[in-house]
Amino acid sequence: MAIYHLSIKIISRGKGKSATAAAAYRAGERINNEYDGITHDYTRKGGIVYTEILLPDHAPREYADRAILWNAVENIEKAKNAQLAREIELALPVELTREQNTSLARDYVKQHFVEQGMCADVCIHDKNDGNPHAHIMLTMRPIEPGGTWGAKSKKEYMLDDNGERILLKSGEFKTRKIDLTDWNDQGKAEEWRAAWADHVNAFLERGNHAERIDHRSFARQGKDEIPTVHLGVAAFQMEKRGIVTERGSFNREIEATNQRLRQLKARIVKLQTWLKEEVINAEPPTFTDVISNILSQRAQAGKSNRYQSISNLKAASKMLNLLQENKIKDIGGLEEKVRSMYKKQFDIRDELKPIERRLKTLDEHIQQATVYMQHKAVYRQYQELKPKKQPSFAKRHYMEISLFESAERYLKGVMKGKNILPLKAWKAEHIKLAAQRNELNQAYALLKTEVQEVEKIRRGIRDIIDKRTQKAHPQQVQDKSF
Repeated sequence: MAIYHLSIKIISRGKGKSATAAAAYRAGERINNEYDGITHDYTRKGGIVYTEILLPDHAPREYADRAILWNAVENIEKAKNAQLAREIELALPVELTREQNTSLARDYVKQHFVEQGMCADVCIHDKNDGNPHAHIMLTMRPIEPGGTWGAKSKKEYMLDDNGERILLKSGEFKTRKIDLTDWNDQGKAEEWRAAWADHVNAFLERGNHAERIDHRSFARQGKDEIPTVHLGVAAFQMEKRGIVTERGSFNREIEATNQRLRQLKARIVKLQTWLKEEVINAEPPTFTDVISNILSQRAQAGKSNRYQSISNLKAASKMLNLLQENKIKDIGGLEEKVRSMYKKQFDIRDELKPIERRLKTLDEHIQQATVYMQHKAVYRQYQELKPKKQPSFAKRHYMEISLFESAERYLKGVMKGKNILPLKAWKAEHIKLAAQRNELNQAYALLKTEVQEVEKIRRGIRDIIDKRTQKAHPQQVQDKSF
């Protein structure tokens, strides 16, 4: 079914990336980077089903050539840590045909990026493995009406209360950076995410598909369910081949928990409805009547069905225990018990949600830390090489270096300046939270047992009510099931 996935990242020279390498890889082409002289050849890459450069009206027409466009970007950016491109990765709905997904991606990119002045490089990947997706590389600089590159930002002098420039100890005046576009605004990302959901849903509706996606988290949508994690391309393909992954197992566990909680909630709601609508209007029997009715069934079973007789006796015993332990003496007490079960179900869910969220975060921390440690030696070897030997080494170990750098970026954001990787602490916290989750699952199991016993009381009461009705109106008996 259709899923929501939209990720945004920056391709930065400061992180060892190049726009030409990224473009060549996503399009499956061979591009020479004029900035550093490295040729990136990915012509043997498969699964690329569509590529196109989309340009604003005032952009030079030669930028429709992928190599020319991204070499122009490489050449205009002089800084060693320059941000070269923004990449947006989109999951395309499997319900749509390849042609429909192509139109969907093109319409979205044209309206929200190209019409705002960005050049867009669109590449759609589909290996027929149920994971069609699009990579969209976007330019970071605006293009002037004459076709030249504009500035990303400008410096503005900061003034004191008298309107004078503020002089720093270094002898320079204090300045601040002013962005000349709103493309880096935090709210812009939210706008793009919401717009993608709108575009997908419009195409799904147009194709008469019932599925819909939502860019908001479950919490923002007001959903009770615990959210699953995004598998990612690698894990998805492994699961597709029958290989169990940690993320796949984590999602299956969450889905099973959500299903159990939904089912339990539905059963409790059904009990509440019955108490409000059925019993109150029918002058319910006492619990003594209910237990006596079960025991009378035991007597009727007699020697002809010894196992049924024992079963009825056990059922009466469990029912009596539930009533005594919860001090339930009448229907009002039973109604109070159902209300408490309803609240307990929500309490279990509310305790589970933050635990599952934190476990999801810890799983990602541990996975990235493991990748970091696994490829650290290769990356260190790469850094220790002389500059002339680095390109050929990087080409041979592209995957290891890319995985290490990706993990390093992730961990820097998590550790916030700390130098020691707290892998041991993360694993210990994961074990602790997993134990807490198990305790909550046990509490859920006990609650489920209580619900089953109350349902037996309901069936017992219903049985007596039906017998009364049958006795009073033998011709008007209707079969009612729960």
